[in-house]
Amino acid sequence: MKKTALVTGATSGIGKATAIKLARLNYRLVITGRRADRLEVLSKELDKLGAPNYLLCFDIRNRQATTDAIERLPEDFQKIDVLVNNAGLASTAEPIQSGDWNDWEA
Repeated sequence: MKKTALVTGATSGIGKATAIKLARLNYRLVITGRRADRLEVLSKELDKLGAPNYLLCFDIRNRQATTDAIERLPEDFQKIDVLVNNAGLASTAEPIQSGDWNDWEA
């Protein structure tokens, strides 16, 4: 059985490159982003690579939107084996180990 990876911020840059790499490594993908048009383009690219994929369009900085999106996952995409947490808002310049937990809240 293929493993499933969820990639946030998958529509460009590191997120997109990671999604494509995971597709080539035979992962099933849940790809997320704020721009539906870019998600559709990436989904077609993943289809060409033979990678089953499901897209979720929402802003991960919105906690309720995130919860709602995850609850919409079809059953065959609900077991997430790998999370690539590549989106959100970094509101501090401090190293992660010395930062304030409250800075992680959007």
